Amino acid sequence: MNIETTRKIKLLKMWEILKSETDEEHPISTNDLIARLKKEGIEVDRKILYTDIKILNQHGYEVLMDRQRSNKYFVEDRSFNQPEVRILMDAVQASAFVTEKKTEELINKISMLAGSKRGTMLKSNITKFSTVKGVNEGIYYSIDTIVQAIKKKKKISFAYSEHNVNRERVYKLDKKDPSQIREYIVNPVTTVIDNGQYYLTCYDDRHGGKLANYRIDRMDKVKIQDGDITPNPNIDIAKYKRQQFSMYGGDVKRVEFEIDKSIIDVIFDKFGKGVKMRECDNGKIHCAVEVQESPTFISWCCAFNKSFKVLSPPSTIEKIKEHLRSTLEMYE
Repeated sequence: MNIETTRKIKLLKMWEILKSETDEEHPISTNDLIARLKKEGIEVDRKILYTDIKILNQHGYEVLMDRQRSNKYFVEDRSFNQPEVRILMDAVQASAFVTEKKTEELINKISMLAGSKRGTMLKSNITKFSTVKGVNEGIYYSIDTIVQAIKKKKKISFAYSEHNVNRERVYKLDKKDPSQIREYIVNPVTTVIDNGQYYLTCYDDRHGGKLANYRIDRMDKVKIQDGDITPNPNIDIAKYKRQQFSMYGGDVKRVEFEIDKSIIDVIFDKFGKGVKMRECDNGKIHCAVEVQESPTFISWCCAFNKSFKVLSPPSTIEKIKEHLRSTLEMYE
């Protein structure tokens, strides 16, 4: 590397080394920094190094010094601190839609947000969850296409699949022509993560603008269409998400129920702290929520034995009774 080129990139390389490889617990000595620069093909003597560090500090690139027998340097400031990086790493581990291969890649990238030393430590302490990971590597291209379509306000098309007993992905077929794969054409609204899975929230013009959800890892052949999205001013995505139950749709109902005090936190975790509550004379807690009356919600209502009782509407009570009767019949 010639002298002119060395001069131009020396400060940049020095900053890269200090920012990625040091922190207050892992400073680098003058000799080691000189040796690291030499590996990059950059020769620098001790006196020039001191001047270069001073120049970096003068221009806002803060390099701190630990004054010992041999000065040691480090960069303290990070865009992400250790707890923040750990949260991101754990979130990737817990996400079922992220494949095993992509999980490892993302964790390696995220760990570097804390610097190489702390990143190595964080990776060595990470716990591998028992999350069943997806296998669709194409999900990342699908997500990118969806994001671009939302940005451009364009419709998208896709094929949708489910697994058969042989663990094979089988596409949904066209109802009018079962020999053809069904092409879904929808207006994309947003993407949502729920219970470790990634969903597209969208609406189909043929269904009156009613919102629906599709697992992105089950989508394939995702393409942006020429047509613009059909405007739907009645969509309140925040309200829709609050009313949904585990991403399954259904008619919106105002459901009232009584609970024991022991499961108040469960109700807050499920519906948020905005749920209406009042204490009853019998020591129970009366609650009211607006929720989509999906089969998943009906099953959930039966999970708490005598600690949870639906009071209204009658249609929900009847569905719960029918659910319990049909379940009991299976075991008689």
